[in-house]
Amino acid sequence: MVYKRILHIDENHPCLLEGLSALGFVNDIAYEIPREEIEKNIASYEGIVLRSRFPINRSFLEKAKSLKFIARVGAGLENIDILYAENKGIHLLAAPEGNRNAVGEHALGMLLSILNKLRQAHLSIQSGNWLREAHRGWELEGKTIGLIGYGNTGKSFAEKLKGFKVKVLCYDIKADVGDENALQVSLQTLQEQAHVLSLHIPQSQDTHGMINASFIAKMQHPFWFLNTARGKAVVTDHLIEGLRSGKILGAGLDVLEFETSSFQSIFSKTERPASLDYLLHAENVLLSPHVAGWTFESHRKLAETIVSKVKLLYP
Repeated sequence: MVYKRILHIDENHPCLLEGLSALGFVNDIAYEIPREEIEKNIASYEGIVLRSRFPINRSFLEKAKSLKFIARVGAGLENIDILYAENKGIHLLAAPEGNRNAVGEHALGMLLSILNKLRQAHLSIQSGNWLREAHRGWELEGKTIGLIGYGNTGKSFAEKLKGFKVKVLCYDIKADVGDENALQVSLQTLQEQAHVLSLHIPQSQDTHGMINASFIAKMQHPFWFLNTARGKAVVTDHLIEGLRSGKILGAGLDVLEFETSSFQSIFSKTERPASLDYLLHAENVLLSPHVAGWTFESHRKLAETIVSKVKLLYP
């Protein structure tokens, strides 16, 4: 048997290494090795497994002479030069199925939290207050939920909403993706009807800055906003204008425009944007550190998904 070598750039669940070893691969670990050192030896590897430590760009791929596949243990492939990799015949694998449930649950948790002002209430009680009227919330029942993007995570969120008496609409660039959980409509119809807007879109040129002042102005109702997708889909300054005006009633944000492509801490920069300070202190904003798809269960499921997709490449 000819053993094929896979380089692991980021650490993942142990079952990933175990599963690939069972398929006959040799796993080499490079969790702490700098990119420059990795590039010196990348030509000897048939596969790469990574999350988001650094981008896989054209210069990197030119050195990867034997590469057959790149597996990203996550939902998106935006940190890879997709076009150049595909032109070289390299298979690109992602695992959106692995964290779809986690993201769906997180979105639902954020929505219920901002509707019921749970963050504000908790902080108020911590300060010694017991202000019931100030923390009166809204019920989800009777609302129209608008989902932009109806792939794995959008469908998962819609499934979670089945237990509530709500209307779920979805908009997607692909035709005929609606199902029994969400009615597919035009973007204009979604903007006319939605009381809640939730993003489930990949990062691309088309989605960059999609939620901006013009988009917000076209929303016919004041609305609650959720983003568990990608931070750069939102123009933060315009989001804040919407929060200040009351057009956006509250926001649950798991991702932020200020994140790097490797999703590192937003506090690593020396100068903090004024818009970030606003989000940190706004009472009607709930933040989490890009962890919607980052549960104990999804940690394993993401790895298992990659193993199963690599197996399909080597029948």
